[in-house]
Amino acid sequence: MTSQRQSPVYRSRLLQPASERQPDTHPLTWRLRDDGQVVDLKDYESKEGYCAVSQVLSAHDPQSVIAVMKEANVRGRGGAGFSAGLKWSLTMQGGDMPRGYIVCNADEMEPGTFKDRLLMEQQPHLLIEGMILAAFANNARYGYIFLRGEYVESARVLTQALAEARNAGWLGPDIAGSGFDFDIAVHTGAGRYICGEETALLNSLEGHRANPRAKPPFPGQSGAWGKPTVVNNVETLCNVPAVMLLGADWYQGLSGGRTKDGGTKLYGASGLVNRPGLWELPIGTTGQEILDRAEGLRDGRKLKAWLPGGASTGFLLPEHLELPLDFDTVGKEGSRLGTGLITVVTEDQSLVSLMRNLEEFFARESCGWCTPCRDGLPWTVKLLLGLERGEGEAGDVELLDKLAADCGPGLTFCAHAPGAAMPLQTALRHFRHEFEQGVHYPKGKAHADPIPVGQV
Repeated sequence: MTSQRQSPVYRSRLLQPASERQPDTHPLTWRLRDDGQVVDLKDYESKEGYCAVSQVLSAHDPQSVIAVMKEANVRGRGGAGFSAGLKWSLTMQGGDMPRGYIVCNADEMEPGTFKDRLLMEQQPHLLIEGMILAAFANNARYGYIFLRGEYVESARVLTQALAEARNAGWLGPDIAGSGFDFDIAVHTGAGRYICGEETALLNSLEGHRANPRAKPPFPGQSGAWGKPTVVNNVETLCNVPAVMLLGADWYQGLSGGRTKDGGTKLYGASGLVNRPGLWELPIGTTGQEILDRAEGLRDGRKLKAWLPGGASTGFLLPEHLELPLDFDTVGKEGSRLGTGLITVVTEDQSLVSLMRNLEEFFARESCGWCTPCRDGLPWTVKLLLGLERGEGEAGDVELLDKLAADCGPGLTFCAHAPGAAMPLQTALRHFRHEFEQGVHYPKGKAHADPIPVGQV
C-alpha cells in the first residue's frame, strides 16, 4: 500500500517550474523544489532565508515593521482580506503590557482549498520566519501553529523544521543575538471547520469547546489566555519576510496595475478541470487565466458557474471570468475572493445536488452556538434533499430564500452561517429554475404560491 507521504494524491501541486519563478516576482514559491520535496534549513538559508529576521531584529523597532506592513497593504489571505498591518496596529502593546501570542491559523478546512498545505509541507521555514517577524512587531513571546488534525504530513514537516530553526538559534532565547526571545509549537486540532474562525480557534487552543467568542474584546486586546493575540493565516504570514526585505513599494508593484491590492496570490483550480493545482500569480489575475492554466474543462464540458475561493463564496457566472480576482472587485459582484482557489461547475452538474452536498457540510460543522445556524442549516439540507429527489413542496424554494436571509451577516454569532448562506443565495439567484424543477405540484397546480414572510 502506498503511504500518505509517497502518494501524489496527498500533495498540493504547484504547477510552475522553477525557471518561471524568481525572487522578485514569486516571493512565496521561488525557493520551492520542482520535485516537491521539503526545502530544509540549509537550502532555505542559502536563498536569503532568515535574512529578514536578521535585518529587522538588528535595525528596526516593532512600530516600523507595522508601518511597512500597513503601507504594503498585505491583506489577509485566509479569506477576509483584512489588512494585516492594520490588524497588528490594533494589538495592545507597550512597556507595561504583558507579552502575548502569535497564532498561525493553519486549520485549512475550506472545501476546495489546499494552498496552505503546499507552503507548510514544502517550505516550512518561510512560515516560521514570518511568525518571528510578526511576533517581534506584536510583542509576542510565543507562537502556535494551529494545524488541521488531518494534515499529518504537515505536522511532521513543521515539527522537524522547528527543531532545525531552534538548533540554529532562529528560535528560542536571544534570537540572532538581538535579545528577542520567541518560540513556536505545533498544535493539531480535532478536525472542526469552525476552528477557522479565529476566536473559536483560540477557545480550542485553550482546551475549551470550539465556540466563537463575543467581540469585543478582540483577540488583539484579550486573546489566548487573556493576553494580546494576533491570529493570521499561513499564506499571510509567508508574505512578511519578502515585504520586510524588499519594501512596500515593491510589494505594491507586484500586481502590475491589475488592482489596487498588492502582492501575489496562490491561486488554484479544482473540480472537472484537466490540470488541477496551484499557481503563484499577481493578485488581480482573472479567472479565465487560471482556467487556461488548468487547461480548461475535462472532455469538452461547458462551464455553468464557478466558486472563486472555496465553498463559502458566492457563485459567479462564465461572463465573470474576465474580472480581476481581488478582494474588492469580487465583492462588488456579490461574492468573495475567499481563498482564491476556484471550483468549477459544469453544465452537466446539478446545482441542487451540489448545494445539498455543501449545506450538509456546513450543517455538520456548525458549533450549534446560535439558532439560525444550529437549526436553519439542517432545515436547509432537508429542503434541498426533497428538491433533489423531486419531492419538494410548494413554497420550499421561497423558504430556502428566507432561511438563507436569516443566516446573513450580522444575524448570527460568527461568519459560519453567512458563509453557508452565500453560495445558496447566489445559486438561487442565478439558477432558480433548477430548484423549482424539484417541486412536486399537486395535479392541476402549476406553480407555488408565495409564502408571506410573516407566516414562515
